[in-house]
Amino acid sequence: MEKETIKAAYLAYVLKKGRPPQSVFKLTEQLGIAEEAFYRHYANFDLIDRELWADFGRQARATAAAEPVYEGYGSREKLLAFYYTLLEILKHNRSYALQSLRRSLSRMPGFSPRVLDDFRQDFEFFVTDLLRDGRGSGEIPTRLVVQDGYPRFFWQQMLFVLGFFAKDDTANFERTDAAVEKAVTLSFDLVGRNTLDSAIDFVRFLVRR
Repeated sequence: MEKETIKAAYLAYVLKKGRPPQSVFKLTEQLGIAEEAFYRHYANFDLIDRELWADFGRQARATAAAEPVYEGYGSREKLLAFYYTLLEILKHNRSYALQSLRRSLSRMPGFSPRVLDDFRQDFEFFVTDLLRDGRGSGEIPTRLVVQDGYPRFFWQQMLFVLGFFAKDDTANFERTDAAVEKAVTLSFDLVGRNTLDSAIDFVRFLVRR
């Protein structure tokens, strides 16, 4: 409970002030707790930011998976459900999401934001499981040479979606929803069964005659 209280107070401070507290002491003084209580849970504010983003991803996966129709979905539909659920969460936390991303990017321009490190790890595990299920169902062919790189490919897609969301000024972020659908459709057209796989299957058939 103490950890969640600290995290909630930090989030509220960032939303109100537009920046993290000047020091851990300032935050714990506001909460009326000893500074050492903060350090029992976090080494610094950056770790709270990383955990908040990881929370967004975990909440999105859990919420999407709780829908009765989710288990009947293929890998493509499950990824779409995750994205749409995540976007709803980010819409309710847009100010914080944009602030934390910009702070991270300003420190390391051109790189994946460090604030997303834990979120990225969870996302790539999630995608790996989705693609494994897709191979098991036949939705996605086995491509031994390249399939280990798919999670990194999908991470770039996630960065595209977050960047699009950050710049979207349409009502209810409708363009971002459309961008997600098109991006996921394209990615599964690339990793799913396509003309190349049909050609390879045909050649194998001829060779076995």
